[in-house]
Amino acid sequence: MLGDLKKSLLRGNVIDLAVAVIIGIAFGAVVTSLVNDVIMAFVGAVFGKSNFDELTVTVGDGVVAYGRFLTAVVNFVIIGTVLFLVVRAAERLFGTQDDEPTAEVRLLTEIRDELRQRG
Repeated sequence: MLGDLKKSLLRGNVIDLAVAVIIGIAFGAVVTSLVNDVIMAFVGAVFGKSNFDELTVTVGDGVVAYGRFLTAVVNFVIIGTVLFLVVRAAERLFGTQDDEPTAEVRLLTEIRDELRQRG
C-alpha cells in the first residue's frame, strides 16, 4: 500500500501540479502587490482616490455599495492584463511545446481524413 502511495505521489504530473500551485500562489502575491501598491496609486492620482470602496447610492432605506464592486472590477481587469502579458512573454521566451501526437490520435486523424474524402 505504501508503495502504491509512493508511486502515485512521485508521478511527474502530481509533482508538476504541486510546483505550479506553489509558484501560482507566490506569483499571485506579487501581482496583487503590484496592483495594490503601484498601479492603484496611479489610479488614485487620476481619480483622486486609490479605491472606490466608499462610493454608495442610497435607495430608499437601503444602500447600494457599488464602489466595492467597481474596485473589484478594476482589480480584475488589471490583474488579468498583467497575467496575459506575463504569459505572452513566457510563450515568446520559452516557445510553445508541440507534443508529438500519440498513436491513437494519429489513427483517429487518419480515420477522420478518410471519412472526409469519402464525403
